Amino acid sequence: MKKIVLSIIVLLCFKGLKAQTCEEMMDFVKSESYGSTFYSYDSDAISKVTFYSVYMDYKTYYFAIVCFKRKYAYQCSEYIYQVASNTKMYYSMNYMESAGKAFWEYIQPYNKNLGCAPDF
Repeated sequence: MKKIVLSIIVLLCFKGLKAQTCEEMMDFVKSESYGSTFYSYDSDAISKVTFYSVYMDYKTYYFAIVCFKRKYAYQCSEYIYQVASNTKMYYSMNYMESAGKAFWEYIQPYNKNLGCAPDF
């Protein structure tokens, strides 16, 4: 229930800022914060994951922008996830062993929060 309420609050804040698409949300998050990027050179699916924290309305919101590899080298598709405050820590401790496994365990469970993640 807490996740749903938080998601609604974030979406309302974004709507107030006229960010109506997932791409606009990503642009907003990127413009409001410096990200911490974790590259996955050995992964078949994930190129990089960048974590952001955005302070808004006296609260901090946490996001992960995941860049999935595409067919052609050096290209990827970005998707934004609203995650928990400890997601970055857990992902960073596990992504070197397997970026895909770390993604499925720590980021993918948040795929419904913003409605901007692909359905696998």
